[in-house]
Amino acid sequence: MPPEQGGGNGAAMLAALVGKGSASGLAGLAGSLIGAKNNSALFVALLHSGTISGHLIDKFDLQRVYHKRYRDSTAKQLVRLTKITEDPKNGVITIVVTDEDPNRAKELAQAYLDELNGLVARVNTSSAHREREFIEQRLNTVQAELQRAQLELSDFSSKNTTIDLKEQTKATVDAGAKLEGQLIAGESELSSLRQIYGDQNVRVRAAEARDAILRRELQRANEQSVQGTEGQSFDVTHPYPALRELPRLGVQWANLYRTVRIHETVFDLLSEEYETARIDEAKSIPTVGVIDFPNLPERKSGPHRFLIVLVSTVLSIILTAIYLLARRFWGELDAFDPRRELATHIKSTITGKWSSKKDIDHLSAPH
Repeated sequence: MPPEQGGGNGAAMLAALVGKGSASGLAGLAGSLIGAKNNSALFVALLHSGTISGHLIDKFDLQRVYHKRYRDSTAKQLVRLTKITEDPKNGVITIVVTDEDPNRAKELAQAYLDELNGLVARVNTSSAHREREFIEQRLNTVQAELQRAQLELSDFSSKNTTIDLKEQTKATVDAGAKLEGQLIAGESELSSLRQIYGDQNVRVRAAEARDAILRRELQRANEQSVQGTEGQSFDVTHPYPALRELPRLGVQWANLYRTVRIHETVFDLLSEEYETARIDEAKSIPTVGVIDFPNLPERKSGPHRFLIVLVSTVLSIILTAIYLLARRFWGELDAFDPRRELATHIKSTITGKWSSKKDIDHLSAPH
């Protein structure tokens, strides 16, 4: 029985092997591989293929066994001695091999099964193997692109101190709003204290120092140099990007982050496909189901003994009749008949040459 075709790729490739050169014929044959009947027809064609017959000719040295000079003549003889039939109802394939040697007949029938099984397994395995190699090659390419995209995102984040721009923008805006509110409230308090106590009061100076700190923190968020109360300049470079730089950096960061996410998604999908392909490669070795294994024949399939006895008897009667007629005809010939003289002369010539040869061999032999 033919093996079950899971994905159909192996059956299509096998159909291509049996094709006669017509593209439409290949398409029709490959497209009809749905039922067991069509699969059986395909495997019958495979059993008749030159690949299997060539292996059998080499394995059993059939060119010598059949006394043939050319391989194509040997293959034709093997086809004549092999009968491969398919049951149209259930698709079961039957192989019958006829040979002079019963052991060789059994081994040839078994070899047909082994060669068919090996051909099916080889084609299906190579298909799964090529699929696995393609996915593996694509996976390596995507992995290299993912690593390159991750390095670009890492360099950009390290250079611009960007980790998560959405959260950083929200935190920066909230912090700036809070600082600005505190600064407005502090300036209002400072203005009222100056009106009450004057510029030299301790509370006024404390409020001025507090406002200076708030102003410096607010300016630091915008990556600006801050002037102190005495006019000195402080380096207030903020460890995070300035608020005014966030829109420009956000576009670049979003593009790099999106590229990384795309490569990560593709890599995850290909990883799953790769594992599936490896499993399919390990499982895609179908075997032909054998219902009855080849047996050693107990009796000859032909010719029948009755036919041999009958033919032998008829031939014996004919030859005996010819001999008796020839002997009677020879006896009735005259002694001086030219035909009798010619036959006697030929007989004496042959007998004389045979005797001379024996004498020469006897003289040349060592004594």
